Amino acid sequence: MNTIKNTVTNLRAWVVFSGQADLPWLKILKPGFRHCAVLLNDGERWITIDPLSNYTDVNVHHVATDFDLPRWMCGRGHIVVPAEVSRSETPAPLGLFSCVEAVKRVLGIHDRLILTPWQLYRHLTTTKEIPTLKGDFAWEV
Repeated sequence: MNTIKNTVTNLRAWVVFSGQADLPWLKILKPGFRHCAVLLNDGERWITIDPLSNYTDVNVHHVATDFDLPRWMCGRGHIVVPAEVSRSETPAPLGLFSCVEAVKRVLGIHDRLILTPWQLYRHLTTTKEIPTLKGDFAWEV
């Protein structure tokens, strides 16, 4: 059991957002944010978890340990955001299975109001604290 907890502690994660929409009804979602997947790195391996409509694609990539997969994905036109992996004792709320729900489960996000890739992006990129800047106006920084 300690091995699993240690692995989770060393685990780094990124969420990859894509504008590609293979299903016609996904075109109603915000351009650039129609699909999401997870990149994981445990210090030795890169793992991708890509929840698709017909199956979940899980890959262990055989690349050098210092290979920067998030940067490589950005170079391919994806938006990549670092994310925290949280392990809570409370069960996740019920939700419709989607790429967003799958990514939320991997990351341990239990916010039931996050339903779209754009909402997940906003959740991951919005700062929780309002910075206080002494002597400067926020819009001038």
